[in-house]
Amino acid sequence: MPLRRRGPGAVARLRRLAPSRRSLLAGCALLAVAGGLYAGARETSAFAVRGIVVTGAPPEVAAQVRRVLAPLLGTSLVGLDGPAVERRVEALPTVVDAGYDRAFPHTLRVSVVPERPAALVRSGRSTWVVSARARIVARVARDGAPALPRIWLPASASLVPGAYLPRDRGGSAAEALALAARFPARIRSASLAGGTLVFRLRSGLELRLGDPADIRLKLAVARRALRVLPPGATYLDVSVPGRPVAGAEQTPPTTATPNPQVSGGG
Repeated sequence: MPLRRRGPGAVARLRRLAPSRRSLLAGCALLAVAGGLYAGARETSAFAVRGIVVTGAPPEVAAQVRRVLAPLLGTSLVGLDGPAVERRVEALPTVVDAGYDRAFPHTLRVSVVPERPAALVRSGRSTWVVSARARIVARVARDGAPALPRIWLPASASLVPGAYLPRDRGGSAAEALALAARFPARIRSASLAGGTLVFRLRSGLELRLGDPADIRLKLAVARRALRVLPPGATYLDVSVPGRPVAGAEQTPPTTATPNPQVSGGG
């Protein structure tokens, strides 16, 4: 197809629409000024970080966030590496998620979603808080957090803040306990052996949950069943949620080496 040549009128219109040399020079000058102002803001103390405000976290976690971000004090908010800020905060064992905002001229605001304690892990002489996500949060005194359930691990277990408990080494138990935080009856102890999770209530009743799956459903069934439990019952089995069973049968002793156990204080 032959190319169509533009007439003199079309060429004149295009020339009128094209920016003039003067406007191009003015635009380049504005870009240079803006670049200079940005570079100056990055290098000067006009927008230096002088305060760090943390929201969404308890005081002890907020203090940890401020400590880990302390090296940013004095640096420019303009040149702040936001993703690096989030990575620093989320690396804390006590934090699930973090976000940030520049509050000009001198404040860095950080929003935090903290880990939620679910249990205590005891290994040898050490005691650790573990979160609802089975994450090891912090080491505490042996008598610390007495209201939290306990998970016992062998003294040889390697526990590192920020790491996650394997599901077969306390992880499943921690996650199940987190889901049972609002259970109407206090859980005094529990065990996970042979893939079967058992909670023992403070009343002495044994709550058998079976495999550590569908915990919410099983706890909901158990909550209803507790209201109509027959007198003298020593166990409630909700391992099959559609067919809860209660009775006075004692748990047979096992010779197998138990998996991590969980016990509530008191």
